[in-house]
Amino acid sequence: MPKSRSKRVPVTVLTGFLGSGKTTLLNNILQDDSHGMKFAVIENEFGEIGIDQKILSENVNEEVIEIMNGCICCKVRGDLVDALKRLYQKVETFDGVIIETTGLADPAPVVQTFFAETNDGEESLEKMYKLDSVITVTDAKYIIDRLDEEKPEDTDNEAEQQVCFADKIILNKTDLVTDEKELANIETRLRSLNPQAPILRCQHSQISPKELLNIGAFDLERVLEFDPFFLGEFKQPRHDQSVSSLSTKVEGEVNMSLLDNWIRRLLHDDGEALYRYKGIIAVKGMEKKFIFQGVGHFFSGTFGGQWKNTEKRESAFVFIGKNLSTEMLKAGFEACREMKELRFSIGTNVRANVGTYKLGKVIDQWDSGNAYRIRLRDGKEIFAPVDINEYVRAA
Repeated sequence: MPKSRSKRVPVTVLTGFLGSGKTTLLNNILQDDSHGMKFAVIENEFGEIGIDQKILSENVNEEVIEIMNGCICCKVRGDLVDALKRLYQKVETFDGVIIETTGLADPAPVVQTFFAETNDGEESLEKMYKLDSVITVTDAKYIIDRLDEEKPEDTDNEAEQQVCFADKIILNKTDLVTDEKELANIETRLRSLNPQAPILRCQHSQISPKELLNIGAFDLERVLEFDPFFLGEFKQPRHDQSVSSLSTKVEGEVNMSLLDNWIRRLLHDDGEALYRYKGIIAVKGMEKKFIFQGVGHFFSGTFGGQWKNTEKRESAFVFIGKNLSTEMLKAGFEACREMKELRFSIGTNVRANVGTYKLGKVIDQWDSGNAYRIRLRDGKEIFAPVDINEYVRAA
């Protein structure tokens, strides 16, 4: 049966430093028929002559588009958008898209492409495609050297960013590291940068496709399944003061309006420094969990997943980024918590700010995440999102 043009096509981004084994992994996926899927492949070459397309198995019948002479993350990003829009015209002929980036690519702009709206009035990529996951392939023999490489000032370490953005990390070429203790140390280093991404060991890029395809890492509902791992208090690795992963779990509930304002300000001020973030938040007055995740300035969140009666209402989240301030993040979130009793009980006459203060009566508390629902004297009902005088005061 032909696919509906309205169906969002899953996209897997395959990244990793030069020589890590990305193209071999892609070949293995395309030659494995166990997944029963047909892919459109977007290859990115850094240079004017395409090589990787020639390396791809010639007996695999896939749609392959090459983007050459530049990283997807920089000057040819527009070509990526064009390629994806062209592919969507043939959406009936494939089940998913795999993008293999050059080893020099920062994954952030590639990922953000799927969240950004187009400005030309056309349908956005976000409506055509759904980002399924970012898979990062690392070379066990050289990944530590790549992470430790000294870069010029104001230049990011691409290998570091590739690890930070991963939903799954493939530790490839483990046969070249014979000491188990060394392999364990490598995994520890990778986890210090990205504690949430599972690490899969392999040789010759041999990984079951089911570990890589349709894993739904960017589905907000799937965030519900993420184990707030040993989240406890904020953690920051010692080896690198630049890139860090900060995570926490906090009991109690937050005010949705304050949370929204904090997130907006955080993304405005520090969006460039935020590589990946996700979390589950307990919002006062809401029976469902607020689930969010984002990349850089691009944030998405929704309510989903019911709080169980036996479940402790608490919030858990993780931020991965550069030069993050532990104290700033902790203080910002703490300021959103709703700990005190509301000043006005139901039935109390108050003055509500609707441009000017007008008389009304409190008819509900914590309705849809708002501190008060107030009925004015003229019968109109309004919300006061926060229990402060700027929104509502005594009559």
